[in-house]
Amino acid sequence: MITSDWPDRLRERGLRVTRQRLAVLEVVAAQPHKPADAIHSAVKEQLPEITVQSVYTVLHDLTARELLRRFDPPGSPACYETRTHDNHHHAICTRCGRIEDVECVHGEAPCLQAPASLGMQIQVADVVFRGICRECAAASEGLVGSGTAEA
Repeated sequence: MITSDWPDRLRERGLRVTRQRLAVLEVVAAQPHKPADAIHSAVKEQLPEITVQSVYTVLHDLTARELLRRFDPPGSPACYETRTHDNHHHAICTRCGRIEDVECVHGEAPCLQAPASLGMQIQVADVVFRGICRECAAASEGLVGSGTAEA
């Protein structure tokens, strides 16, 4: 989902509108849940001179101003998305690494309640579901059905 109001949204948050920021926002909007290196590769197609460090700086600035959300999947590099102001979680395929958004069942943060003995006012609860996506499951069934199952 590429949005044409990125310049306005950058200005609303006190950021200058730059080609680098616009390119990163457009790439992340079109390809959510990608790590910085993948974002750099995609942005480099538009801006060949952009460095990895510049992309990291832009990602940091946009995350700090809540134009991007950083998601830290267990055992993987941080990923980014433009879906920032709602309460959603993620599901990760343990075979192909695909990440999908999962709506919160309760709708409001936090979705889970911490024990009262914790002594904290919980604002957000992040949930990560891990499993096998339909495509990977179907591919596995095809291998088993053909007698060439993985060992």
